[in-house]
This record gives sequence, structure tokens and C-alpha cells, in this order.
Amino acid sequence: MIRIKGLKKQFAGAERPVVNDLDLDIPEGELCVLIGLSGCGKTTTLRMINRMIEADSGLIEVSSRDISRQDPVELRRHIGYVIQQVGLFPHQHIADNIATVPKLLGWKPARIQNRIDELLSLVGLEPAQYRHRFPRELSGGQRQRVGVARALAADPPVMLMDEPFGAIDPINRVNLQDEFLNILRKLKKTIVLVTHDIDEALKMGDRIAILNEGKVLQVASPDELLNRPINEFVASFLGNGRSLKRLSLLCANDVCISGPPIAGSSMIAANSSARTALSMLLESGSKMLGVSDASNTVIGHITMETLQARLARRESND
Repeated sequence: MIRIKGLKKQFAGAERPVVNDLDLDIPEGELCVLIGLSGCGKTTTLRMINRMIEADSGLIEVSSRDISRQDPVELRRHIGYVIQQVGLFPHQHIADNIATVPKLLGWKPARIQNRIDELLSLVGLEPAQYRHRFPRELSGGQRQRVGVARALAADPPVMLMDEPFGAIDPINRVNLQDEFLNILRKLKKTIVLVTHDIDEALKMGDRIAILNEGKVLQVASPDELLNRPINEFVASFLGNGRSLKRLSLLCANDVCISGPPIAGSSMIAANSSARTALSMLLESGSKMLGVSDASNTVIGHITMETLQARLARRESND
């Protein structure tokens, strides 16, 4: 879906290129995260995909088409773009903000209105309640939802997301990550997401590309990245406690074993992370947690030993 080859960009007055001979292939339907130290070239790379920044050299193809041969305005109408600051038009109602690209594409009014209501519902905002509000009347998290709805308005095959949750407080950020991950996976978009937060990258990405000095050092799934960092820079960037981070990639359902828990055990939902299960065991001093499904039916239990065994088995298989 997105092919980047030999990409280079050096800004005037800079000593070296911010993006330097960068190669990256992103298959259709993948959520690929770009992450690295400040100045590594991740945001510049993202903005070159929709030609907000023009490359000095190299190739970018989207759906097998060289973007340098396309009209940039037309290109951007088919690529959703979500930024940290949201960028909603403050003088327009929420409905008008979402309708921006469909209007430019000449959609009929009835189709636009249906799409507005569909997308507001998708991002968890009641259309009748929010359609005619202004951005200033919304919380930061609500504005971010509208920003995603606007980016999805014309059903683009590609989504670019630049620190989309960076301005949201930590509690709401986790909730929004969960919600948008579910939404975007259902829609099967090809997504490039830039973040500086390694935990967010591990949670959101199908694959993660770690950049340094304008180049991609390693592209891998979260699990592979944690288990086999390619060099000391990548290992250092991932930080300490990689085993704990691996637990975040597993659900309680993945690590539970059959059989009821002992009487009085605390319970954890099957879709909670295994890292949460570990925290509950440590904080409570309990020997066991019960695991329940969506209907609150007990499906098994977790102990510290099962967590350790699951991690050891996962590492031995890699």
C-alpha cells in the first residue's frame, strides 16, 4: 500500500538530512508506528507521505502510484490526517468540520448528512447532541474524536496520525487509544502513526519502525521487537522491563488456565492485559486471580507461576 525508497530531506541551514535514505514498506491494512528520539525524522516522513513537505529525493508510492506525479491537493483528499492539535475550524459547527472533504468532493447534501451522523456515532458522540456544537464547547478528548471523524469522512484508504493522543490527559488517553484501535481495526485502514511514547507504540502498532538520524533501524512486530532488538540503541530505546512490556501484549485470557479459582480470589476480565493481572497479584498479595468472560462466567484462573511459565514459553518459541 505504501512504499518508501531512498527518501531524503534536508532543511535549509541544517548540518545533515533529517530523513536520510529511508526505506519502509507498509502493507495494506497495517497500522505502522514511527517512533524515535526527537529529531529522528518521524514527523517529517509522515508529512512527506501527503506532500505537506516535499522530499528532496527518493520515492513514495501509495497504492502503487508515485505521489510526486499526483496533484498534492487531490492526493490529500484521499489521505486522512489527524494531528495532536486537532485543527478543527473554530467558527464552524462540528457537522461542518466533518463535512469539509465530502463537500470538496461534491457529495450530495443528504449523503453528507448521513455520513456526519454515521461518523459521530462511530466515535462515540451522539449526533443530535454534538452536530451543531462548536469546537470550543467540547473537551480535548471530544475534539480529538471529531478530528478522527473528519479524517474518516471521505473513507480514505490511508490514515496519517501525528501524536493524535499527545494532548490528552493520561486517563482519557488510554481510553481513546482503546476505542480508536477498535474502530480503526474494524475499518481496515492502512495507518501510519507517529508517537514518542513506546508504550503507546507497543499497544497500537501491528509493526513498529524505530528511527534514528533519519533512517529506519528496525521494523518489527511489538513482540519481536521486545524479544529481539536489533542492536543496543533499540534495546536502550525500548527501556528496562521488556518482559513486563511483553505482558502488556497478552490478555488475561491468553495466560489463564482451566479450573475455578480458590474461594475469595479477586476477579479479572478476560480481555484485561496480563500486566494488569500481575499488578493485581502483587498489590493484593493473592496467590490466584479468577478470570471471567463478558458474561461474567468464570473461565479459569491465573497465578504468578502461570505468568512466568507463559513468558518463558513465549521466549523459547521466538
